Amino acid sequence: MGLKWGRESFYADRENDSRPRLTLEHWALIGYQCVSVRGDFLVIGSGIAGLRAAISLAEAGTVIVLTKADPRESNTGYAQGGIAAAFGEDDSPDSHARDTIAAGDGLCAPTAVDVLVHEGPRYVRELIEWGVAFDRDDHGQPALAREAAHSVRRVLHVRDATGRSIGQVLWQTTAAHRRVRVFDDALALSLIVRGGVCRGATFLDRDGREQAVEAERTLIASGGAGRVYRETTNPAVATGDGIAMAFEAGARVADLEFVQFHPTALNVAGAPRFLLSEALRGEGAWLVNDAGERFVQRYEPAGDLASRDLVSRAIVREMQRTGARIYLSMAHLDPAYVRARFPTIAKVCRQAGFDLATDRIPVSPAAHYLMGGVETDLHGRTSVAGLFAAGEAACTGLHGANRLASNSLLEGLVFGARAAEAMQGPMVQATFTSAPERYCQDAAQVSAPSASDVRDIMWRQAGLMRSEASLRPAAARLSAWRSAIVRARDQAPGDRELRRVASLATVGLLIARAALRREESRGGHFREDFPQRDDIHWLRHVADVLQR
Repeated sequence: MGLKWGRESFYADRENDSRPRLTLEHWALIGYQCVSVRGDFLVIGSGIAGLRAAISLAEAGTVIVLTKADPRESNTGYAQGGIAAAFGEDDSPDSHARDTIAAGDGLCAPTAVDVLVHEGPRYVRELIEWGVAFDRDDHGQPALAREAAHSVRRVLHVRDATGRSIGQVLWQTTAAHRRVRVFDDALALSLIVRGGVCRGATFLDRDGREQAVEAERTLIASGGAGRVYRETTNPAVATGDGIAMAFEAGARVADLEFVQFHPTALNVAGAPRFLLSEALRGEGAWLVNDAGERFVQRYEPAGDLASRDLVSRAIVREMQRTGARIYLSMAHLDPAYVRARFPTIAKVCRQAGFDLATDRIPVSPAAHYLMGGVETDLHGRTSVAGLFAAGEAACTGLHGANRLASNSLLEGLVFGARAAEAMQGPMVQATFTSAPERYCQDAAQVSAPSASDVRDIMWRQAGLMRSEASLRPAAARLSAWRSAIVRARDQAPGDRELRRVASLATVGLLIARAALRREESRGGHFREDFPQRDDIHWLRHVADVLQR
């Protein structure tokens, strides 16, 4: 039997007439009795973490999956390069761990890294058993690519569409479970928290009706928040909804200053900021300036294969030095191989008027990945009982200050499975030793912002290059905007655009606050007024929580 979609007739909750209390304490469901859907488990999101969790959870009970747009539209599907795992004869989990920790610029949580690199190969083999057709070498073994900051070839891939291939197989595997019900085009509104325990969430269905999912355990697997920035490689759904909902429900969020800007997004007027995978440079592509000169080594000894944060800043500095554009070139490689290895990227470049194999392709950095998120332990537990998080929406400390290329799909796979296991266990919330910073609601009265207002200020003032002079006014403006948009949203809970802007403003504010607080430069966080790494004061993770 296939997946059951949200247009099914579910029964209303008749057990009592009390309306579920939402996480924002100044409003509740009003005007009508909300239709209630019941399940043992609720999964918010349909990327690799959410689907891997749903597959395991379906063995233990009924699972409700909420996905905001098309069920296959997520950052997973946009992951071109591949999935990293220690498969090669010259590789090992310890080697993978060293590369991960080096890329994380001193801030990776060693226990999280250990879980990833040692459990990862087992879950990748599981994908192969389920039908993911990774490219093979001449000996029939998985073909391994090399990407920036990896010391060996360890990236399994399906040409340049790995994420989409994995997502398709996970959907097929999920569809085999009769106890999974999926609501597509479902916009999660707020988590339901009663007595300090998460009991599900409310959402708008595709017809604009408000519904509630009552569940014993809830998993946020809603992905990242690249759309907080004007320039991003992320799809339109990546607005940080899960992070914003968890924060408003009282969960801790951490490491949100660490935003990864991918160095090579297509930079053509009128065209989307399409990601030009790091695998291109792994296979020999060069970054060149307008004069055709290779330049990255002028700034970074590792050259084009330095970590993403370093290459992104090298590009910006070269653009500032020359006043001209930067390009990616594969013209020195075999054209037939380039087109065969990267058919999807070649097609997009062709649509923009370029031949990937022979032309210089204009590129520049764009927001790509959020290292921070809802703070969890190694089993996905958050600081709110009954609430779990996994994938890009979560923060285990795995990536530190900068994610190693192709570790994101592996993270979703491993920690999605681990969260599912913990969700079947006793009701235990995560405990953290450090006290969080507390955010108090801004009382300023200003007009509500638009999405473009938020995205523009984040790109200009809290982007790749930061300073107190840019961050302080940005944080103040975002705080006031968040207050205004939350008020507007709560007066019109069915307005999808207000919900989207509220998520953007909330996550944008948390990023700006965290970036202002961290007075050093590390990984994806670069302060022009504090350009050095400071292990004495900042070798630590810092969390935020909403002041009640």
